[in-house]
Amino acid sequence: MAAATTSVICAISNIFFSTPDASRRRPATSEAFWVRAVLIALALAFFGLFLLMPLAAVFAEAFKKGWSAYAAGVVDADALSAIKLTLLVAAIAVPLNLVFGVAAAWAIAKFEFRGKQFLITLIDLPFSVSPVISGLIYVLLFGAQGWFGAVLEAHDIRILFAVPGIVLATVFVTFPFVARELIPLMQAQGTDEEEAAVVLGASGWTTFRQVTLPNIKWGLLYGVILCNARAMGEFGAVSVVSGHIRGRTNTMPLQVEILYNEYNFVAAFAVATLLALLALLTLGVKSLIEWHAADGGQQNAFIERGEK
Repeated sequence: MAAATTSVICAISNIFFSTPDASRRRPATSEAFWVRAVLIALALAFFGLFLLMPLAAVFAEAFKKGWSAYAAGVVDADALSAIKLTLLVAAIAVPLNLVFGVAAAWAIAKFEFRGKQFLITLIDLPFSVSPVISGLIYVLLFGAQGWFGAVLEAHDIRILFAVPGIVLATVFVTFPFVARELIPLMQAQGTDEEEAAVVLGASGWTTFRQVTLPNIKWGLLYGVILCNARAMGEFGAVSVVSGHIRGRTNTMPLQVEILYNEYNFVAAFAVATLLALLALLTLGVKSLIEWHAADGGQQNAFIERGEK
């Protein structure tokens, strides 16, 4: 009788106080189906309304009067000059930011020195300063009434309203991208491998080329892609220092603005489609780099598990 009573008490206790079976327990990160469906629908609606529709509108307006009108807008002399200048500025600014970004990231992540926090603050400065303000800074420095204006004029050197000014403004607004991409990556990797290479007799350049660079290659490419995209699409700072000289100092964004203000909508949207295509190409390369980086991380994790 006592045994039966004990069994009944145990059964009642299991009903009211037992932990739910793991197979019936809902994970803390899961949501009901209707919640997931609503969130996905909202995300897709936002994506379609604010990204796909404007992009489709650009291409629709560009081809509104047919292929011939679109081609005429693209091959116009001023448009071709704007395309060449945009590519030239990006070809100069991106390598400069690449060198600066790698050097700054290596110094910040691998060494301790006085003024380190100040250097990090300077790297973040373009993120907090309006591009228009950065353009005005160059006007104050190199303009006719600026600090160095008289010296530049005496030596017949043109910075503003010329390619050098556009390059300087573009470099300023884009130099954080490579450095900011590499700093956390290098800090996470630490200095063990570099110290081991130095102990084995490797020089500084050999250590960087054979140890550091292979570890940061995907992050470096990612930063370069972002830097290049911003360099080709920069408007505010370039607009201040360029002078809007047709066929000479207009980049693609400036050319689009001028054509649109002149009500030449087909030509304006034709040039805009080139910028959109460059952005889509950048997005594709970025996604490819992320996929390779993730795949490489999975392979390394697999190898580490196998060694253990």
